[in-house]
Amino acid sequence: MHLQIQQAKLGYSKPLISNADTSLNLGEVCLLIGNNGVGKTTLIKSILNQVPLLKGDIFINHKNIKQLSAKEIAEQIAVVFANSVVPQNYTVEDLISLGKYIYYPFYFELKKEDRKEVAHIIEALDLVQYRHTPLRNLSDGNLQKAFIGRAITQNSPVIILDEPTTHLDEKNKIIILKTLRSLAKEKHKLILFSSHDWRLAKEFADKIWYVKNGNLYTGMVEDIVLQHEELTCATLFEINPEYIPPHIIAPDVYKEMLFSLLQKNFRTDLSYLTFELTDKQWIISGLSEIIRCESFEEIIILLKTIH
Repeated sequence: MHLQIQQAKLGYSKPLISNADTSLNLGEVCLLIGNNGVGKTTLIKSILNQVPLLKGDIFINHKNIKQLSAKEIAEQIAVVFANSVVPQNYTVEDLISLGKYIYYPFYFELKKEDRKEVAHIIEALDLVQYRHTPLRNLSDGNLQKAFIGRAITQNSPVIILDEPTTHLDEKNKIIILKTLRSLAKEKHKLILFSSHDWRLAKEFADKIWYVKNGNLYTGMVEDIVLQHEELTCATLFEINPEYIPPHIIAPDVYKEMLFSLLQKNFRTDLSYLTFELTDKQWIISGLSEIIRCESFEEIIILLKTIH
């Protein structure tokens, strides 16, 4: 496990979250969700050792954060807060390039491969036309994308983002979150981001951390969502044109969970399969034999052996 939280109590004079016990691996995308004031930002700052734990431990790459310097934490974790300070007179390219300077003194010039990587990230975030635009002239949405670009160029194994899609329209939300998911899967990064929009978990995240009533509920998105009725009212993004869904026979909320799970994990035609939920088991037909799965995780493991 690359990020571990063990029996942690988080907060200030009074705890906001108690008995938090969870972990994440490289290659996973996790949504941190909960109402305002429940402790989401405090949890992020605790992982960064900016807010001391009231109890318990947090480990990054098997090292206790209490023993790590600020520079060592920065090498492990790139972070974007919702209200970041905007550097005066910087352009988009300047800000995104800043992510590289944790590896060099500020008076060093970036290497050719660094500049090439910065250019690639600017293109991936749909910011090419703003490359030389001063940050003060950007919309809130494009400014947020530039800060996310800086975190990506830092090349830390963990990227944490506090409300990264707050100022973004639907199109730019999808650009950002597809980019982050691609980083997790192709570059083996651990992505943790907070949001009020749980739909983002269904379409883009593998795991969910849900803060509610002083507790941290964690697990696969589909399992946690179905355990909390208040999280089950949303519509689909329909983001993956290459995905052709199977036939799904189940109550609407389970149908939606399975649709989203398969869409974000498979770029392929699954129309030859039928999934039917019966007595809390998924019966899968269309293969050489009928398969029964008791959880969404078993479904993913099964299909990854086929595709």
